[in-house]
Amino acid sequence: INTPIQFIGDNLRFIGESARELLGLVTSYRDVVARLSSPDDLARLSAAEQRADLAYVEREMPLAIAQALDGVQRVATIVSAMKAFGHHGDSSEKVPADLNAIVETTLVVARSEVKHVADVELHLAELPLVLCNVGDMNQVILNLVVNAAHAIADADTEGGSRGVLAVSTFATTDEVVVQVRDNGCGIPDDVRDRIFAPVFTTKGVGRGTGQGLAIVYSVVVDRHGGALHVDSTPGRGTTFEIRLPRRPPREVAA
Repeated sequence: INTPIQFIGDNLRFIGESARELLGLVTSYRDVVARLSSPDDLARLSAAEQRADLAYVEREMPLAIAQALDGVQRVATIVSAMKAFGHHGDSSEKVPADLNAIVETTLVVARSEVKHVADVELHLAELPLVLCNVGDMNQVILNLVVNAAHAIADADTEGGSRGVLAVSTFATTDEVVVQVRDNGCGIPDDVRDRIFAPVFTTKGVGRGTGQGLAIVYSVVVDRHGGALHVDSTPGRGTTFEIRLPRRPPREVAA
């Protein structure tokens, strides 16, 4: 995808620059023709411009090219995010990683799940690098973001209203923290103790396998020596908080 999108973008930029020059040339021709032509010639020229809808073309062509270039840039961003997201997927190695970059990449990958139901609020503080498995952390953030989008969709009983999905990061003396907060349906009190159990889900058939939060717990707590906290109020929303040690225990970092 990267190669064709690159030359599409290059060609669109060339068309945009050429269009600006040609429209400028048309303006110059108009000035000369207005001084040298007879009234009949000017009338014919005006009629030809109206048939070509020149005023509309002058107004809309630069906008159309700008929108096409924006679309190309969005595709390039998605491709870049997918490459970053999948690059470490088969590796079990822990490396120093930027959790802010992991969050941003994952939000691009998850955009199709979120864009129709929620506005995203991103609050990223300056963070130290954290020793972690990047593929694992991609999957953790993705699971939490998708769950939040589903919870917001489930809370929209009236239809058409949008929720808020907020992702924040910050660092303490000992830990780096990622929070994923939504104002969705919340977690019922009677199932809260079971949400990290494998194969447990409250979602309908086709929407959940019951593995997502089990994977989150396994990655954060078991594989990275971190902590996972949940704060949820039915009908008001849920906050998941991931805490990873800045300097993980030797047995976890190995």
